[in-house]
Amino acid sequence: MTSMTLAIPEDLHALVRLHPEVSWSAVAREAMWAYARKLDLLDQLTAGSELTEADVEELGKEIKKAIRRRHAEAET
Repeated sequence: MTSMTLAIPEDLHALVRLHPEVSWSAVAREAMWAYARKLDLLDQLTAGSELTEADVEELGKEIKKAIRRRHAEAET
């Protein structure tokens, strides 16, 4: 297995040190696996896509506008 060194903020380090019973490397490994699986799924879903980055940005803007409209309508 490959080793990896992570930089974490001091306040997180303080909390981690309060719980030496936790296998923090296992926690980090599980979190990385979960995130990597999501990225892998995203890669699989978009593998055949012909959309450009600009297309995706525009789509994102349109979706956000629609969500804002829906929330505004729900408030009235």
